[in-house]
Amino acid sequence: MAERKFILGLDLDGCVADFYGGLRPIAAEWLGVPLDSLAEEVSYGLPEWGVPEAPGGYSALHRYAVVQRDLFRNLAPMPRAPQVIRRLSAEGVNIRVITHRLFISRSHRAAVAQTVDWLDRHDIPYYGLCFVGDKEDVGADLYIEDTARNVDALRAEGKQVIVHANSTNRGVAGPRSSDWDEIGELVLAALAAWAAGETIGV
Repeated sequence: MAERKFILGLDLDGCVADFYGGLRPIAAEWLGVPLDSLAEEVSYGLPEWGVPEAPGGYSALHRYAVVQRDLFRNLAPMPRAPQVIRRLSAEGVNIRVITHRLFISRSHRAAVAQTVDWLDRHDIPYYGLCFVGDKEDVGADLYIEDTARNVDALRAEGKQVIVHANSTNRGVAGPRSSDWDEIGELVLAALAAWAAGETIGV
């Protein structure tokens, strides 16, 4: 039997892909407002953009962005994310992408196709692609996540999490960073501890 590899559970939106940066111009179009009227720093649910009060709310904006504007195919990667993830893979880390992109009905086919295309386009290696909301159900040794409630749920199950820092999760305890080179070093330190049979303890 092959020796098991260290598994990194990797969230995409807000961690590897610049979700809010990509959604902002689409939201301006959908809302019919100037781009510069939408704050660059936002909180969960996008109340700063007036999305909860718009017809259909966030679900309608999300479906429009994915189905009509190919959001997931066109997002820019976070600076240095693809390069660091390729390095981690080369060091023996098993990358398991875990994303909750299927929570809006009637957009699943587009979301899956765009996600696979995006990962391939940016040469991001992965050995599992999981579209789930309850990320604690997917076995990984370490997670990278930006959504506060997901971090809380993972930690409640005793999972080790690196928080990808952004304006939606300022109150979430560390370790946290938005610098992918620093994140890569944290992951490699966890890998070394795991290989030595020690507690990861990021």
